[in-house]
Amino acid sequence: MRSNYLFTSESVSEGHPDKVADQISDSIVDLFLSKDPEARIACETLTTTQLVVLAGEIRCKGVFENDQWADGAQAEIERTVRETVKKIGYEQSGFHWETFRFENNLHAQSAHIAQGVDASGNKDEGAGDQGIMFGFACDETPDLMPATLDYSHKILAKMAADRHAGTAPFLEPDAKSQVTLRFEHGKPVAATAIVVSTQHAPGYDNGANEAELHAYVKSVIADILPAELLSDATEYHINPTGSFEIGGPDGDAGLTGRKIIVDTYGGAAPHGGGAFSGKDPTKVDRSAAYITRYLAKNIVAAGLAKRCTIQLAYAIGVSKPLSLYVDTHGTGTVADDAIETAIAGIAKLGGLTPRGIRTHLSLNKPIYQPTAAYGHFGRKPEGDLFPWEKTDLVDDLKAALAA
Repeated sequence: MRSNYLFTSESVSEGHPDKVADQISDSIVDLFLSKDPEARIACETLTTTQLVVLAGEIRCKGVFENDQWADGAQAEIERTVRETVKKIGYEQSGFHWETFRFENNLHAQSAHIAQGVDASGNKDEGAGDQGIMFGFACDETPDLMPATLDYSHKILAKMAADRHAGTAPFLEPDAKSQVTLRFEHGKPVAATAIVVSTQHAPGYDNGANEAELHAYVKSVIADILPAELLSDATEYHINPTGSFEIGGPDGDAGLTGRKIIVDTYGGAAPHGGGAFSGKDPTKVDRSAAYITRYLAKNIVAAGLAKRCTIQLAYAIGVSKPLSLYVDTHGTGTVADDAIETAIAGIAKLGGLTPRGIRTHLSLNKPIYQPTAAYGHFGRKPEGDLFPWEKTDLVDDLKAALAA
C-alpha cells in the first residue's frame, strides 16, 4: 500500500438530481415499511424538468395486494413524493414540488423472485438477489471514514443546513463538492484542492454578490476541515463554470442509484456494484453492505486494524453467504483469517443470512430516507437510524479472538 499520495473524493447535495431521485425512492420504501414491515420494494425514480416518474416492483399488505391498490394508496404515494421534493426545497419554474407532473408505474413483484426469497417449510428466507457487497472503515476521521469523502459530505451538509435556516439565502438546492488531500505515511497532511459548485440565486455570479458567495463557501470549508490541513497553498475552485442558476432535475435528469460511490466510500474502497436507495432490506445489495460496514467499523474501533475491507457474496434465494473475506491491508494486530473465524462464530449475527442481518440491525423499519443524501456511512446513530454505525460489537470481537 502506498504511503505518500494525493487522493480525491466527491459528494453531491440533497438537491442534486440523482439524489432527489434517491430520496424519493427511499421515501417510498419508508412509506411501505411503515404499513408493512415485511413489504417488498424495488422503487426506481426518474426526475427531469417538471416530471417525476416511479417504476418498479412492490408487495405490501393493505396497500398493494393481488395487483390492486387499496383506496387512497396512490394518492398517498404522490403526496409522499411531493413532500419529499418540498423538503429538499425545490420551488423553481423548472422543478416545483407542487406543479411537476407525476407518474406512478409501480407494479407487483415477480412471483419467481418472491418464491426464492420467501421462507417456506424447512427453507430459510433467501437473499433477494445474487451479488457481492463490500464494507470498509479506516482511522482517518473520528467517524472511521475516508477523510476526503467525510469532508466532502460535511461541506455540503453544512451548506444545506444554512440554506434551510435562511442564513445563506443565495443558495439553491443543487451542489457538488470535491476534496483532494495529500497523504504522507498514509495520513492526511494537507488539502491541496477543494471544489464546490453550488446552484445560486440570480446575480450571484459576478461582482460583490459573487464575492459574498465565495467568501461564504470558504468559511464553510474552514469550519469543516481541520485548520492544519488548510494553507495558502490550498487551491479553491468555487463555481468554476461561472454561473450555476439552472440546476436540479431542470438542469440534468436524475436517476436512482447513480451515485453509489458517493453513497459509500468515495472510491477509497471497492463497491459491489448494487445501489441502495429504493430497496427494502431483503435486498442484500443494501442490507449486506450495511452489515459489512458495521463489521469493518467495529474491527477498527476495537483496535484490531487501522483499515479494514470486508466482502460478502450471496446467491438469489439462498440464505447462507457464499463467502466472507476480510482484508486489513497489513494494518491488523491479528491475522485476517482469524478475524473471519471470529465473525463467523458470533451467534448474534445470525450466520450473516439476510434474516440474521435484518434482525441484528433491526432493518425492517422506515429508516431509509435520511440515508439518501450525504452518505449511508459515517453518520451518527440516533434512535433507530443508522444502526450499522454502532460500535457495539467490539467486545464480542475481542472475546471471540481471545477464545
